[in-house]
Formats: sequence, C-alpha cells, structure tokens
Amino acid sequence: MKINRTKKLTFLILMIAAGILGKAQTPANLNDGLPVGEPSTVGIAAEKLRRVEADEAKGELKNMTSVLVSRHGKLVYEKYFGGFDADSLHDTRSATKTITGILIGLAIENKFIESEKTTVTRFFSDKKPFQNGDARKEKITIEDLLTMSSMLECDDENQFSRGNEERMYLIEDYFKFALDLPVRGFPAWATKPKDAPYGRSFSYCTAGVVLLGGVLERSAKMKVDDFARKYLFNELGITKAEWQVTPMGMPMTGGGLRLRSRDFLKIAQLYLNKGKLGGRQLISNDWITKSTTPHANARENTDYGYLWWLQKFGAKGSESFAYYMAGNGGSKIAVFPELDLVVVMTSRMFGSVKGHLQSEKILSEYIVPAIYR
Repeated sequence: MKINRTKKLTFLILMIAAGILGKAQTPANLNDGLPVGEPSTVGIAAEKLRRVEADEAKGELKNMTSVLVSRHGKLVYEKYFGGFDADSLHDTRSATKTITGILIGLAIENKFIESEKTTVTRFFSDKKPFQNGDARKEKITIEDLLTMSSMLECDDENQFSRGNEERMYLIEDYFKFALDLPVRGFPAWATKPKDAPYGRSFSYCTAGVVLLGGVLERSAKMKVDDFARKYLFNELGITKAEWQVTPMGMPMTGGGLRLRSRDFLKIAQLYLNKGKLGGRQLISNDWITKSTTPHANARENTDYGYLWWLQKFGAKGSESFAYYMAGNGGSKIAVFPELDLVVVMTSRMFGSVKGHLQSEKILSEYIVPAIYR
C-alpha cells in the first residue's frame, strides 16, 4: 500500500520524537568540576524528565530558559530553551538573596562578623540620625534580616508598605531608605511574633537584604563582588558573574545577580554536600543547618530559613522536602537532601505568579516522580 507524503512526514516526525524522548543524553563534560552521567545510573527515569522538552515544544511550558538535574553528585539532565545555552547568564532576580545569605555565613566563618546575633545599626553610624527614631531599631539583628522578620515596616507583597522595594528604587541611598523606615505595627487581624510559628512574623523585604550587603562590605572592608569572588566563586570555579549595581555603586544583594545555570548548581551542590568542597569544609555544616531550618512561616505549607525557602514537592503522600532559592520569573534552585538531588530551573515569566506555579509543577509532576525510591 502506498503511503502519501503527508503520512510519511508525520510518521517520520513521530519516529524522531520517539527516539529523542526515549533516549537518555548525557550532558557534555565541560571539565568544570561537575561530573556527568546518564539518569538511569543514578536512579532517575529519563523518560519522565524528557516530558520537560516535550511539553515545552508543545507550548505547555512557557518562558523556560534552562532545566538541570543532578543526583548523587552527577549532572544527568541539562536542557536550555529560548536561545540560551550552557554559557548563558540568567537573571534569576531574588535568587540572589540566598547567595547573600551564604556570603554572610562565610563572613561569620572568616571572623569578619561575630555571629548572626550581631545587631545591624552598628555598621551604619554614618547614616544617623535615622528618621522614625525608635530604640527597637537598634536591636535588629542580622538574623532578623536573614529570616525576613525584622521590626522594620517593609513588605514587598503590600503595595502600600513604606518599605516596598519599588519605593526604594526611586531614591539613591538604599541603606538610608531601609534604616529610616518606621517600626511595624500589628493590627488586630495580623499575627504578632509571639503568636506566630517559630516566634517570628514573616514580611518579605528586599531592603533588609540590601542592608545585609552593607553589613558585609563594612565588616569585611571589601566590595560584595570581591568578597564573593574570593570566598565563594573562585573556590567553585565560577568565573563569570554579573552583578546589578545600586545608584551608590554597591552590588545589589537583593536581586539581579546573573550566573550560568551550572554555577547555580555548584552552589546548591555545596549545600547538599554540607559545605564540603573536596576534602575541605568551605562553609560550616552548622551554618548550613541553621540556614535550612525553619525560622519563620512564610505562607501556608512554606517556611523560611536564612534566605532559603523551605517546602515539600511531589504528589500528596509521597512529597519530598526541599530548600530552594527563588526569584521573580519562576526561577528555582532546589536541594532535596533526602533524595540527594539538586534541580536548577531558570525562567523569564517576570511579573506573574504563573512562573512560580509552573516551576512548582515541574518539580512536583515531572522531576520528583522520576526518582526511584
């Protein structure tokens, strides 16, 4: 029986798709410190991961730029979309906040800062007197800023908040903006810290993380980017980074750092390895434990550590716990300690909650179910 050209073409496309989706492709070995392998060798069902490509091609996943999966220390899945590749820098927005928290841990580790209990205003005497003077401001600690639970009236999720980040971007001195904010009030319908889980009332505040950048620079007496390069990036072989810069010339620690997807993976893998790089302890396991332990409840089913989000992903009854970086657009860099798994997703669905919903779907419906238990 003769098959017409249309049927032949359709058959050929289906055969190519079946071949692509059924065959596991090992990521390229770039000699960048990341071992590579095939999904099956680390207990991952490759065909389930390949749904990412199939659904992206059908338009069911939008604005994705990369998806990387590593298990047992091996990068086994690496795909780029929208013209991006392994050498592309990704704008993951607030994922930078988590890296700021890592740098604060390294500053404590290297004795530039005594501890996370150190108060913040001592580093900013040149900004005094503060507007909205209140003795309680002097008691705000580094830990308060790391956990988004300081007493500053600062809420990026409330357009009426005096500390909303959009107001900060209109002025030159971001430090002064944050330090001049009034102390928070708690109306009858709001949960006070003493009544909240973990004794802290969460309020997402970019300005507070910008202050942490100032603490870092002023304690270590070097620019944030220089500190990051010396104590973290050089150690991990990260050679390409672009920081957004504030009007006062400081690298922006609240968002906008651009890195390659593989470099985000290296940072997350360092945490999964409990701070060890080779045989050396680069970050103390104590800091990693503190960072990924719940300190505040951010929202239903989601807690917050030291600038890490804490949440479970997967089908109900078989969820797996992860701590992760997240940024506007839907980017997530997630560590699943119980699964020995790291996932990097970069996405450009900026200004919409749909980006986060999409990345959560990928984690819960594509990646976690692909792991052999």
